[in-house]
Amino acid sequence: MKSRRPGQTDLSLDVHWDYVNRVEGECVLTVLSEQLHWICELGSCLSSELVDRVHAPYQWTVRQVVEHCVDAERIFGDRMLRIAAGDKTDLPAWDENAYADARFGLGNIGHLISEFGYLRQANLVLLGRLVPSAWDQVGAVDSHPVTPRGIAWLAAAHLQHHFEIIERRCEIMPQRKPMS
Repeated sequence: MKSRRPGQTDLSLDVHWDYVNRVEGECVLTVLSEQLHWICELGSCLSSELVDRVHAPYQWTVRQVVEHCVDAERIFGDRMLRIAAGDKTDLPAWDENAYADARFGLGNIGHLISEFGYLRQANLVLLGRLVPSAWDQVGAVDSHPVTPRGIAWLAAAHLQHHFEIIERRCEIMPQRKPMS
């Protein structure tokens, strides 16, 4: 199965494995799709008071964290596309703090939630149209080997990591998956 859990050649950094190993499931397309429900539910639990407050010991507001997840989703999509296409360019790392400091996400938190949803849907469509061999293409990000499969699992793990922190910070428990 092309969207199976990653193998040793899909990710090369221990920190990425630490995140990915916390994600449940066997099909990344299912995990990524179910997370769309989670972001909608999380957004409905966030009051304006919670969104713009920095909760110690963190340095970003919840709005900045959500904006960071939006930016990361966009970057993950670009990396998946380029590597799946066989682009051998060593893709650069990105400075997440510069993006957070730019504060593009000022305004309605609902707009950020919507933007994330559109990006995630676009990434799901992209992954759905990849031929099986494209999932195994090896590229590099900051000189670290990675495949589109590895990046897809990392996208799911990254969102899970940040949303779990938001839940703890704000003491909320949104429903994470659609009811069966």
